[in-house]
Amino acid sequence: MRKTFSPQRLRGRAEMRRDLFHSVCSVLSVCSVISKKLRAPLRYLCVSAVSVLFFSQLTFAQTPPIYVTLWFDTEDYILPQSDDAAKRLAEMLTRLGIKATFKVVGEKARVLEQRGRKDVIAALKKHEIGYHSNYHSIHPTPAEYLQNADWDEGVAEFYRREFPGVKDIQRIFGVMPSCYGQPGSSWVPQSHAALKKMGINVYLDDSSHVGIDEQPFYYGGLLNIFKMGTHIVRMDLSGDDNLAKGKAKFMKSYEMLKAKGGGTISIYFHPCEWVHQEFWDGVNFSRGANPQRKDWKLPPTRTPEESEKAYRDFEEYAKFIKAQAGVRYVTANELGELYKDVAASHAFTITEMRALAEQVQKEITFQKVDDDFLSSADTLLLLTEAVLNFLDKREKVDPLKWMALNGPTMAFNPNSGTPRPETVEMTSFVAAIRDVASFVRAQKRVPSEVWIGANNISPADYLATLGAIFEPALNYALSGTNLPKQITLRSGNFTADKYVAKDDPRIFNWVIHPEGFHAPKMMGLAKLQAWTLKPAVMKK
Repeated sequence: MRKTFSPQRLRGRAEMRRDLFHSVCSVLSVCSVISKKLRAPLRYLCVSAVSVLFFSQLTFAQTPPIYVTLWFDTEDYILPQSDDAAKRLAEMLTRLGIKATFKVVGEKARVLEQRGRKDVIAALKKHEIGYHSNYHSIHPTPAEYLQNADWDEGVAEFYRREFPGVKDIQRIFGVMPSCYGQPGSSWVPQSHAALKKMGINVYLDDSSHVGIDEQPFYYGGLLNIFKMGTHIVRMDLSGDDNLAKGKAKFMKSYEMLKAKGGGTISIYFHPCEWVHQEFWDGVNFSRGANPQRKDWKLPPTRTPEESEKAYRDFEEYAKFIKAQAGVRYVTANELGELYKDVAASHAFTITEMRALAEQVQKEITFQKVDDDFLSSADTLLLLTEAVLNFLDKREKVDPLKWMALNGPTMAFNPNSGTPRPETVEMTSFVAAIRDVASFVRAQKRVPSEVWIGANNISPADYLATLGAIFEPALNYALSGTNLPKQITLRSGNFTADKYVAKDDPRIFNWVIHPEGFHAPKMMGLAKLQAWTLKPAVMKK
């Protein structure tokens, strides 16, 4: 946020300058020795070689950070060969010094335990363990069972169905899952609030339901690595030129991010891809099919030669990525630290709050403050607390009152009877501000409506009007200037929901979902949660 550096960061910069100074001295020393002991032609070649090596390392150090998160949806609990594939990939990456995130399905973990595959569990435990739903493709999937749910009902139902899988992952692997990602395109907005209750704070997956500029963002109080677009890259595991194409695709994303000063690339696979010809769930649960366990079929498998080529290609691909300047493989937990939301610890100045108040009168969306962002919900909370402080003649917002809010839980509907007034008494609006403050502290979410006497207004109208009285409230606090007796109710222009997809069968087009499946009520709730949306800022 504010451009002040921590002692650790200052020490880090000092160490970089010190190391660079020592490197320069070392190069000069080596060149001096060479110039004294070798003949002119050899002297020239050696000095050139040392210089090239030094400046190549200097270039590597100056490359913007490119974080690569490599994750595996570890889900196939039908085909036994997928167990060995997961083990081999985990051991390969351990040998290469690359730590990945293995998102494990609850049933997959239980099947590994039942099969006695302690070796697979041990290999995966050397990496980070995430969660990939309890049963994955057995119907109903998350989007199916929440398609008609209200917000609170949906949060509770997701928790009821999914937390047993989290507990089994924790029991079998001995760690709390670091992240969650939905099966297929079975994305649901209520999952975020339920995951926070479980203690999971990172959402790592891909689909097209919500996203900002193909980089990590905050939504629903979680860090989301989702809808990464150009920066979700995969190498095909078959074909004569798949490795070359995979490298080229990675380099396209890499160069784009390097030009922007750094960023994150997301790469995912499924261990079963190395051994099957068709996904395990497509064979059994396609388009709503839900056979009994005794009727499950094994998917067709690859030839040993095909699998071996896929392993060789992937190892070369992983090593190629690691060798690129500025690249660092990171896990979900590490991304959580690299993109940590620091808004709660920021001491907002009057100038910053005034700018926020002016902006919400024009448009309500996420806003940049210093080097970080506030969501619309953050801004509502901050300005509500600030104006109350001014009205009580306090000039600072207590950071301890800061909290991450969820969005509204239902679309706004105006009250029946009396029409919405154009103006209201200031005392009535101040009472509404106090009521909103009480509501968000108790419910930890943006209200779906704000009451001013017998009339309600939308949260967007409330925030726009709040922005308009920020200056009078500040003047009242600083100089005792009288507050206006009447204020005009503003109409808020909430636009953050444009980053959330409209309901459409195409965003749920997964072979497991019934043909034409879509969820209008659920996507309506998803748009309301856009109040929580903001870009995540990468630490460098």
